[in-house]
Amino acid sequence: MTWNRHLQPDLVLGKPILYLTPEVLQHYHLKGLILDVDDTLVPIKSAQASSELQEWIKNIRSVAKLWLVSNNINQPRIRGIAEALDLPYIMGAGKPSRRKLRQAAQGMDLPPQQIAMVGDRLFTDVLAGNRLGLFTILVEPMVNPGAAASSSPLRSLEVMISQALGASLTPKEQIFTNRE
Repeated sequence: MTWNRHLQPDLVLGKPILYLTPEVLQHYHLKGLILDVDDTLVPIKSAQASSELQEWIKNIRSVAKLWLVSNNINQPRIRGIAEALDLPYIMGAGKPSRRKLRQAAQGMDLPPQQIAMVGDRLFTDVLAGNRLGLFTILVEPMVNPGAAASSSPLRSLEVMISQALGASLTPKEQIFTNRE
């Protein structure tokens, strides 16, 4: 597999994870999601899951098994978020290593083609998911309400490098999303 394929998400949502609907998962025949935490589910400086995120988890849980897999090693923070969402979790994953993703996939007892790695970063989340043969979904980072959406220089660099290597990061038209 070439670098552009390793960095090419199967789906570019173009919006935060809260816009990923059960209909989208069913369209792609996905029955499990491995979810990044920092900036994918909660802003990096937040230690709590929002009520909107908790409602999203409740809706998605009706169609998919869920695991949190984070590179973060702050156990009180990651454990607190996982407990608030009532989800199993793995921290200190070392993505793009596949080892902890494989562990989460085995915990779901699903074949890799029915599991998606969902995250906001190309060189950790998408790269790790593609290396394991998972469906990969790139989402926009979550930001604190009221805070200006600031662009991460590292994320911008990842996008630039990925596009230079031939990855297409254009969001797909989402005719099956029920959110605006």
